[in-house]
Amino acid sequence: MSQVKVAAPSELKRQIDEAVSYLKGKTKLVPEVAVILGTGLGTLAEGLKVETEISYREIPHFSASTVESHKGELLFGRLAGRPAVVMSGRVHFYEGYSMRQVSFPVRVMQALGAHTLVVSNACGGMNPLMNAGDIMVVTDHINLMGDNPLIGPNDESLGPRFPDMSQPYDRGLIRLAEDVALAEGIKIQKGVFVAVAGPNLETAAEYRFLRGIGADVVGMSLIPENLVAVHGGMRVVALAVITDRCLPDALEAVDIPRILAVAAEAAPRLDRLVTRLVARLDEVPLNRERHA
Repeated sequence: MSQVKVAAPSELKRQIDEAVSYLKGKTKLVPEVAVILGTGLGTLAEGLKVETEISYREIPHFSASTVESHKGELLFGRLAGRPAVVMSGRVHFYEGYSMRQVSFPVRVMQALGAHTLVVSNACGGMNPLMNAGDIMVVTDHINLMGDNPLIGPNDESLGPRFPDMSQPYDRGLIRLAEDVALAEGIKIQKGVFVAVAGPNLETAAEYRFLRGIGADVVGMSLIPENLVAVHGGMRVVALAVITDRCLPDALEAVDIPRILAVAAEAAPRLDRLVTRLVARLDEVPLNRERHA
């Protein structure tokens, strides 16, 4: 009688399992939703009823953030009454980490139980109809980072070799974000996000090019996390805060303190939007087959 050969777990799967095992030893909470807080947007953590907080440095195979405005803590608690895991800060490709390192926390949060990913980030606005301080719901994206976390051998237990990207940002959640914004009196925009590697800001010619290929805003994150989440069957909604206007014919030198100040001003509105969105997630039913 022949025996069925069981494939050995991949190195990535082994690392995910080790991180999950460590975290389960620290908390009994099983998150339904995962949240990533971007540059200058960490105040949502203050509204989370935190049960456990763990530094990235303590978690097996997590990478430590080197950016000043990113705390680098994984928080477990309840957001709008729903069990959640929140990344207070992220790591970036431009910090020297690989795409797999950048996106690894998403794999772990999904393995812990999260089926929905809410991502926020700061970005530069290239659409002249959008202003600094506006919150934009991402409807689609363009990857110009020059790399992809899915390159390399594929572990079928984590997702398909060729994941479909016809709906990288869940349309039902986009509509829900619009409904929440209307109910809360929060002005929002919708548009296309383009990601570049960074860490330098773009030249006027580059902004003109990026706008010309259909992007409304530009940033240095979001897409790696989105690709891994979609690969794993999670649904994603992304909220980008426009922290500066990047109009090539009226381009000003970058002012990082001003960018952080704009993010801080927008943070309470973003917090309210995310909290109410999480509270109403049940209005957008899960595709159980996709998220199994």
